[in-house]
Amino acid sequence: MAGPKDLDPSSSPRALLGAELRHARERMGLSQDQLGQRLFVSGSFIGQLEAGTRRMQPDIARMLDEVLETGGFFARNCMAAAKSRYQEHFAEVAESETRATAIRQYAPLLIPGLLQTSAYARAVNHAYDPTTPEETIEEWVDNRMARARLLDHPTKPLLWAVLDEAALRRETGGRAVMAEALRHVAGLARRGRVIVQVLPLSAGAHTAMEGALKLMDFEDAPPLVYLEGVRTGRLEDDPATVTQLRFVFDLLVASALSQAKSLALVEALAEDYAHEAHP
Repeated sequence: MAGPKDLDPSSSPRALLGAELRHARERMGLSQDQLGQRLFVSGSFIGQLEAGTRRMQPDIARMLDEVLETGGFFARNCMAAAKSRYQEHFAEVAESETRATAIRQYAPLLIPGLLQTSAYARAVNHAYDPTTPEETIEEWVDNRMARARLLDHPTKPLLWAVLDEAALRRETGGRAVMAEALRHVAGLARRGRVIVQVLPLSAGAHTAMEGALKLMDFEDAPPLVYLEGVRTGRLEDDPATVTQLRFVFDLLVASALSQAKSLALVEALAEDYAHEAHP
């Protein structure tokens, strides 16, 4: 049976790949669960591939071609859909952010990427790898600022960030950089564009002491959670895992300062940094 034509690289490869997958699956009379069983993955994973919220890996593409009789279409085109400006472990997350209707994030050690200024992002990337050439650092900063343009839309996606007080007090890039960074966060919160809460040091031990997490909800696909480590990370779509980590986030919100008190703390720290940077 002849497969569909190759994807036009000038279009949105992942969206087209997902649309072709849905078409091929329905042509074979298979539900998402049934196709998932044949590939030893969940039906929700198939749904995420079709919605474009998950990246199609070469091994999955080869199995899809075999099961759906698509003549090597998915194997030929999955690499085009996988191209990204971001590092391998984060590329899928960045692309999922663009399709999310809501993002809930706990950041224990730094201001998260979507809330960063370019100066703060530059300092973070220099710290990640001090031997990286300056032009590479600037490319990384540009990519991070491109991600942050998600917030140019007045309402979508919802971004709810719980920031650890330690991240706000960790001087990154100098006091002037921190003053600008915290004023930026406060400005987004004052405009109602993001919900920001601070988990104070006085909260003591809490449910997410082992690391950062990011929950993403989608209109036409199951939710995802991203767990991040040092130069690594993984996406999870297992419903039980997502439910458990959503409860973790809810507990963090309950332990955090109110929005009003959080905003007051962020602005007070920004003023402290600004005053000490310019005595």
